[in-house]
Amino acid sequence: MVAYEHCYWTSGDGLKLHYRLYAGDEGAPPVVCLPGLTRNARDYEGLAERLAGPRQVIAVDFRGRGKSEYARDPMTYVPATYVADVQALLAARGIGRFVAVGTSLGGIVTMLLAAAGAPIAAALLNDVGPEIDPAGITRIRGYVGKGSSCPTWMHAARTLAEANGDVYPDWTIEQWLAMAKRVYRLNSAGRIVLDYDLKIAEPFKVPGNEAAPDMWGALAALRTVPVLVVRGGRSDVLAPAVAERMAASLDRAELVTVPGVGHAPTLTEADVAAPIDRLLAQA
Repeated sequence: MVAYEHCYWTSGDGLKLHYRLYAGDEGAPPVVCLPGLTRNARDYEGLAERLAGPRQVIAVDFRGRGKSEYARDPMTYVPATYVADVQALLAARGIGRFVAVGTSLGGIVTMLLAAAGAPIAAALLNDVGPEIDPAGITRIRGYVGKGSSCPTWMHAARTLAEANGDVYPDWTIEQWLAMAKRVYRLNSAGRIVLDYDLKIAEPFKVPGNEAAPDMWGALAALRTVPVLVVRGGRSDVLAPAVAERMAASLDRAELVTVPGVGHAPTLTEADVAAPIDRLLAQA
């Protein structure tokens, strides 16, 4: 396992927020990894271990996830606030140009950062676009914010496998166990519980809060930079036609579909390794 540091920054409203810092060449644009709605920095362990060294890798815990503090006001769990939080991180570390890697919600934040003028050298948008398939929204709204606990890690792994078997139909129990340790944490009572503030669901229940109004306009801010659009072949969030329109609207885009995977690819699949390397070579 590649070593990393636990680092922190402070949000505009005073929250202590966490990221993992994987060491690398400080002369190259760092890779800033932004996770999905209910996920955290641990989602990027595999990718960070492959990329760290030639570049720094920064894997973020959004507010209310992982080791970041929970928001005092749950209505701040919206994309605009996450954008402001990441801008504060970039300023705190003195980061100029960077490579943005965004999965699901993290991809929405990436597009909004670009629209706000962030100096993105290249971007990877993982299974998300300016339009989100209604089927995916319905499914996500059905589980986000619903607490669960398990007595052991193996119970947690089997719970994930039962709920997400359609997303990763070929996974082994070892892979589900590894995911459980990314998604859950051990609480003070010795139970395995979800590693996020269940109140993140409150604004997400309001139609329109899962994205900003003009997301195609936000995507257009990435028109001239290298962009890799990754889509899970079984995705119910990013429709094939939307992914193709995204790639066609950008000057330097590559579209890769990961077969047999739903929402979202882990970015450790063999199908995306070479495309990611090509993206970084252009940054």
